[in-house]
Amino acid sequence: MAKIIVLGAGVMGSAFAQLLADTGNQVFLVGTHLDQDIIDSVRADGTHPKLKVKLPENVRAFSYTQLEDIVDQHVRLIVFGVNSAGVDWAVARIGPLLKPQVPILMLTKGLAVQGHSLKILPQAVKEGLTQYGLSGIPLAAVGGPCIAGELAARRQSSVVIACPDTALLEWLLNLVDAPYYHARGSTDLMGVEVCAALKNFYTLAVGYASGQLEQRGKAPNGALMHNLAAGLFTQALAEIHYFVKILGGQIDSVFGLAGAGDLYVTCQAGRNGRMGKLLGTGLLYREAKSKHMPDDTIEGAELALVIGRTLKQLIDKGAIAQKAVPLTESIVEAVCDNQPLLIPWDRFYSKSKT
Repeated sequence: MAKIIVLGAGVMGSAFAQLLADTGNQVFLVGTHLDQDIIDSVRADGTHPKLKVKLPENVRAFSYTQLEDIVDQHVRLIVFGVNSAGVDWAVARIGPLLKPQVPILMLTKGLAVQGHSLKILPQAVKEGLTQYGLSGIPLAAVGGPCIAGELAARRQSSVVIACPDTALLEWLLNLVDAPYYHARGSTDLMGVEVCAALKNFYTLAVGYASGQLEQRGKAPNGALMHNLAAGLFTQALAEIHYFVKILGGQIDSVFGLAGAGDLYVTCQAGRNGRMGKLLGTGLLYREAKSKHMPDDTIEGAELALVIGRTLKQLIDKGAIAQKAVPLTESIVEAVCDNQPLLIPWDRFYSKSKT
């Protein structure tokens, strides 16, 4: 039985805590300053109010103010289950307490900007920890199609765990070996994390098709807009492929669970797809956010706001080929510049001249 701390008591962090408990571990679920209602509920009767499940008895709930009391020499793993905006906060809380060589497993998805370059979140975490005298902390990440509610219901789920350290990777795969959780291993941390970050971003565009359908309605013959959604999905994969390639990841990750698999499941339901649908009806981003989703974190839009300016600069400098990322530019313009989301079909496919 390993002692594991999961930092972040939201739906994914808590669902993953349940998984770790099911495989026989002692799990300390630590809520952020935003999670106190969840922590109080789990302490009272074990019920997670958002997942609507009762967590196992070997999941114990704590406030972040109690971290100093539970981080000790027996901790074998730290899991980051905060959202992307909370990563710096998590590093600041765990950095002064973390013991050297205790690995961190990232559930958090996103990209960070450093200077004029893009970094995956494990890189940002590793660099942040150096402020606390911690160098060489092993980092790994979970990617792939895994909706928190389904994981909490113990539905069959397939994921990929990425870690350059093959010994640690093997240990992590054994750690999460539950009958309903099927984890594949990969050493491609860069590729898996780029895919995991960008799937939310591009789901905004795929969701656009649902908004167009709502606005225009079914055709007289009953036809919907599956063709439109599929075309946008394919373009999204093409642009993920491009970013994985230029950032140094492995192309296989794009067409596996981390890329195509995760993009598919993210497009089926969730906040990013709902925002994309609103944009597809013709609403501008700021109006859609303030009127329809004021209390929701839209991960894809948050990523656009974080990296949008840098992407424009890299395109202007020629470091990113503009012709390779037309859908990316449209999403950035829609979110960062509050412009209508327009689909640049004429830039998606090269057409032979006759």
